[in-house]
Amino acid sequence: MIFPAQGRGIRFLQKGDEAIMPNIEAYDFGYIVIDGQRYTHDVIVFPDRVQGNWWRREGHRLYPEDLPFLQTSPPRILVIGQGKYGRMEISSPMRELLERLGIEWYASITDEAVERFRQLQQTHPADVVGAFHLTC
Repeated sequence: MIFPAQGRGIRFLQKGDEAIMPNIEAYDFGYIVIDGQRYTHDVIVFPDRVQGNWWRREGHRLYPEDLPFLQTSPPRILVIGQGKYGRMEISSPMRELLERLGIEWYASITDEAVERFRQLQQTHPADVVGAFHLTC
């Protein structure tokens, strides 16, 4: 049986004592469904958990402080969904940080980013994190 372990806007996914990878089931403008849970605010998907209600300093611009885990536990791969129409821009400081940390990253409209994330989960399950803007 699979059950979520809730806490502080973060949903840990577990099967008994074992963490499991979040499964993105669907995405469309304004929502994403992950393991049966519908999210209507931007999300960050880690190998073992989902952080809902992700907010940024500026709604349509991504800065290093918007992803604080990059400084403490950077993933090997980061997939960024820039929104249905690609309106969320990646700031120069964010690009510089990703380069300095040696993080492989991919940014595109969220439809394409979700597909890329799913592919990378299959080949690099413990190494990929997805940050998805769900609206424009």
